[in-house]
Amino acid sequence: MPHSSTYTFRLKDALIGGQMLFVAFGALVLVPLLTGLNPNVALFTAGAGTLLFQIITKGQVPVFLASSFAFIAPIIYGVQTWGIPQTMSGLVAAGFVYVALAGLIKTFGPRVLERLLPPIVVGPVIMTIGLILAPVAVNMALGKSGDGKIVLVPESTALTISLVSLGVTIAASMFGRGIVKLIPILIGIIAGYALSLSLGIVSFEAVTKAAWLAMPDFTFPELNWHAVLFIVPVAIAPAIEHFGDILAIGSVTGKNYVEKPGLHRTMLGDGLATSLASFLGGPPNTTYSEVTGAVALTKMTNPAIMTWAAIAAVALAFVGKLGALLQTIPVPVMGGIMILLFGAITVVGMNALVRARMDLMRPRNLAIVGVVIVMGMGGMSLPFGGEFRLGGIGLAGILGVLLNLVLPDRVDE
Repeated sequence: MPHSSTYTFRLKDALIGGQMLFVAFGALVLVPLLTGLNPNVALFTAGAGTLLFQIITKGQVPVFLASSFAFIAPIIYGVQTWGIPQTMSGLVAAGFVYVALAGLIKTFGPRVLERLLPPIVVGPVIMTIGLILAPVAVNMALGKSGDGKIVLVPESTALTISLVSLGVTIAASMFGRGIVKLIPILIGIIAGYALSLSLGIVSFEAVTKAAWLAMPDFTFPELNWHAVLFIVPVAIAPAIEHFGDILAIGSVTGKNYVEKPGLHRTMLGDGLATSLASFLGGPPNTTYSEVTGAVALTKMTNPAIMTWAAIAAVALAFVGKLGALLQTIPVPVMGGIMILLFGAITVVGMNALVRARMDLMRPRNLAIVGVVIVMGMGGMSLPFGGEFRLGGIGLAGILGVLLNLVLPDRVDE
């Protein structure tokens, strides 16, 4: 039976909260390291976002919010195209998509999500997010920059490091027991980093120069409608993921969080946490399934444990040397992890279609999936209001929603 699912603030839970942050840590810092954002800011915004979520949900749901993988591709593109401040404006706006969905859920009930965002739309959108990042993962695994234009580590050395990182991560996820099974990314990073140290390709110059205590390098958004139109539709995928995570934590604790505090409150909390994170220069937040796994493993379901995890994240954000150390992780280490990570994102999208038992050869389904994947992968963009253009995953997501609403669902197909 679960330990407790009532919010009680006790000092002895601080150690368990620290363990929850440890479970989330590898994935939490990986997103900013891949996208060019600041890991200390990501730590701060994960903690602050979790606390905000708890306030909105009245401290009833034991979840931890941190960096979302779904936004990696648009952040990478946005940072390269418009820079961090303007990309943040798009991410802030994406948080408001959750707020709008929360309003619809409160008005029409949770089933409105099934109508607007069924598996036939969400599945291919998630698949596209994973597939579009495949070249970035391969380039980094080969020791190059994400775009493949700069060689950072000799290819033979890079391949050795990336394959070890990949292999250890797979082994930890498949054969690990207990806490090990919940932190395969962190274990893979540690293994690849240790090998990189032995091969002499890690420099600690930045760590030496960094202060022990330092204010996180917050970056505030600058409005760019191109970034907003490009990024906002990406919120489709993590919105559905949020619903699944809330159902998952409810099954662990034996509580129906869809009813109390209500899916509209949890969605609102996730959205405002995402907007808060992006307003400060951090990656968008999402509920972490690995932390839900840790809750199931430990049977510690007191939501206050996540308060301690959030406090620990905020405190670590002010350790300047930690951020500098994280940024010394060599490119091949992250490349090896990314091969599995982006592949897993693609499989999650495929699984959404499989679980819904979609017949993809039906003309309607084939049209929706085909258009979403090809438009997204091909980088199609369309003019939108004069000089504005909508393209990539954003365009694919919007087309998927529109096609699902417009195309008739004929039973005689």
